[in-house]
Amino acid sequence: MSAVMVLALGCLTAQGAQAAQAGQPRAAGPCDANYTGGCVPIARDVDCSSGSGNGPAYVTGPVQVIGTDVYGLDRDNDGIGCEQS
Repeated sequence: MSAVMVLALGCLTAQGAQAAQAGQPRAAGPCDANYTGGCVPIARDVDCSSGSGNGPAYVTGPVQVIGTDVYGLDRDNDGIGCEQS
């Protein structure tokens, strides 16, 4: 039997780089490249911190969907996820 190692990769968005330069905290770990405007963590499931989801990971929005909305954060399909009502 051989061992298998799984490695998760992420990317630093322009907003993340600006936040780092400004000294603002950034979420630990990689961010999902399908979203911008905030770090949506790569996890089994991500929910909006202002909603009733059960995680295990959460994001504070709004975040813009620039790819596939893999976590269903944009319920009204307007391109913005985790909008405050």
